[in-house]
Amino acid sequence: MADDPDPTERTRLTVSERDLDHLAADLSRWLGDRVGADGPPVISELTRPQAGGMSSTSILFEAEWSVGGRAESGSFVARMVPEDDSFPVFETYDLATQYHVIEGVAAATDVPVPELCWLDTDEKALGSTFFVMRRVDGRVPSDNPPYVFVGWLLDARAEERDRLTGDTLEIFAKIHAIADPAARFPMLDGPGSALRRHVDAQKAWYRWALADDGYEIPLIERGFAWLEQHWPADPGPDVLSWGDARPGNIIYREFEPVAVLDWEMAALGPRELDVAWVIFIHRFFQDLAVKFGQPGLPDFLRRDAVAAEYEKRSGYRVRDLDFYLVYAALRHAIVMARVTRRMIHFGEATVPEDRDDYVMHRASLEAMLDGTYEWD
Repeated sequence: MADDPDPTERTRLTVSERDLDHLAADLSRWLGDRVGADGPPVISELTRPQAGGMSSTSILFEAEWSVGGRAESGSFVARMVPEDDSFPVFETYDLATQYHVIEGVAAATDVPVPELCWLDTDEKALGSTFFVMRRVDGRVPSDNPPYVFVGWLLDARAEERDRLTGDTLEIFAKIHAIADPAARFPMLDGPGSALRRHVDAQKAWYRWALADDGYEIPLIERGFAWLEQHWPADPGPDVLSWGDARPGNIIYREFEPVAVLDWEMAALGPRELDVAWVIFIHRFFQDLAVKFGQPGLPDFLRRDAVAAEYEKRSGYRVRDLDFYLVYAALRHAIVMARVTRRMIHFGEATVPEDRDDYVMHRASLEAMLDGTYEWD
């Protein structure tokens, strides 16, 4: 393990990124036209979030302008499609759909989401679709380095983490309670079973990200076969699935959620998609902590505790959880294999001799498929 990186240090993934000075000038021109400003708006303090992940590009900025002599200003976040040469993890970045999902959630619930400001789909101003929302101050459990190694959530008292868990699962319950989600979010609907569409979309993403380029991963293909053999007899009613549903995509003040972020994986499907995802992603981080000889947070987001708390908050009893946990691990395997390819592309990693080693959590997924993974 001597060659393993220090997990408490932030890992910088190489990507091609927009020049912030040029971006500030482009934003000024665009915003001035959009709001009918008296003169060019002043765009300042452009930064990229330190906890940024592998999805859409986010830029934080301040803006000042006037309209009819009245001064206006604000703190904003722009969400943009990654540059083509950044070796993106995902095939498509449908920011218009993300915008409309957030808009729909805000209209149907009291789930805290950022205030949406503008959506621009003509690609002239910044070269791609983007949207702008008000910035929300607070703190987010870090992915990089993972919160199981360092940070405010690790340092919190157990009862504070319990409060965060309960309030987070309350968010899940409210999202899942949106009535007639297919009608409210028609852009997410389609023919046939929502669960079948969801899995088929993941298969298509795997082909684009890996297999079509000759990077078949036997473990991932075994995982898809396992799903077919263990398909739920009754997946239950479809709800709006947040998608990347976890504390790392929520801004908290103290331990209270104040903004739910990152809706790019939103879909229609069973509730268990989100419940299993939050359980698995924490377990992925916890297994890393154990690997590096650290205690991590073994009592946080435990499988049975999450299922029980979600039932308490929603009135719904989670079912077929083994299926959805394997599916969550499989979906994350595609992410990690694509990330490994990107690191190889930028010279940050070497090609593994065994294709299954493209998956960071190979051992965990293998154990889940074999039925030997120990959750508790």
